[in-house]
Amino acid sequence: MKISRIAFPLFAILGMFILLDRPLFAAEITPFYTFNQSPLVQIFGLPPAERARILPPGHGEGTLVLDVANDFAHNNNGLTGESILLDGESYRTTLAFRYGIAKGVEGGIDIPLIGYGGGFLDGFIEGWHDFFALPQGGRKEAPRNRLLFDYGKNGSELLQIDDSSFGVGDLRLSGGLQLYDDGSRNPRALALRASLKLPTGDSGRLHGSGGTDLAVWLTGSDDYGLSWGHLGLFGAVGGMATSDGDVLRGQRRNMVGFGTLGIGWSPAEVIAFKTQLSGHTPFYRDSALKEVTGYALQLLIGGTIAFSERTALDIGVSEDVAVNTSPDVAFHLALSRRF
Repeated sequence: MKISRIAFPLFAILGMFILLDRPLFAAEITPFYTFNQSPLVQIFGLPPAERARILPPGHGEGTLVLDVANDFAHNNNGLTGESILLDGESYRTTLAFRYGIAKGVEGGIDIPLIGYGGGFLDGFIEGWHDFFALPQGGRKEAPRNRLLFDYGKNGSELLQIDDSSFGVGDLRLSGGLQLYDDGSRNPRALALRASLKLPTGDSGRLHGSGGTDLAVWLTGSDDYGLSWGHLGLFGAVGGMATSDGDVLRGQRRNMVGFGTLGIGWSPAEVIAFKTQLSGHTPFYRDSALKEVTGYALQLLIGGTIAFSERTALDIGVSEDVAVNTSPDVAFHLALSRRF
């Protein structure tokens, strides 16, 4: 599968937005609109933190998100008869819409398109690891640009994906309620958010989980004016109830906790630099392999380019702080426009 199938529409729309809106305004500091892109995790309803300020009544926002993730994890345990190989790339394009329904009340929908393939990043990542003397973890001994997600236990093949695919993922409905907003120039805010993921994707191709998930979380932010720009802090914490679904059904955990903590600095009107840590508890049980039952923690680094008061682009890169519980590296683009 070619990355251009997903990337081309993003950059075409990006160019259109740039031409439409040239004036420059301050860059807002908000969480990255992404989450763990592991093929065993992204099929569930794990939500991005989202901003702590609810849209005003009658106002909306559309976001086009592209996440490209490269996985390589290989592990086995002779005592439990388990082995796992996650080798490939995932491409997730999301169309997200939010709308202010009433004062302090917001509704939304996310429509994801999900694909898997052998990709093109293996050589780049191997070179990066060599340059910084980082461990390859077996990458160089494996075929380049291969797609193979394989998990077995006690002689039974529980998961195997080796064909490239692309299709609609699991639809998400969302809502938000403003709990606090001081309305100042450098605002402090808190919101209660929730999302409901529906089983609209093909679980056999890992486009979805085959189940329904409900997530509820608090997201907050605080902003501080500086002599040079402004500093923003943000965070979120919540929980999710999930049904068993179709993927590794017998090993599912039906309650998952998650959280995010981040900081950003905007030194000028058009740009903000930010970083965040995001983590969650395991989605599975009854395994000795951390790729299946490990606690995940990711570090995301990047920033925001503000093309106008209404249009902005987030660019980020993530690394697996808790190794092999999320992709080795993932690239994130999110183009948003308010209306």
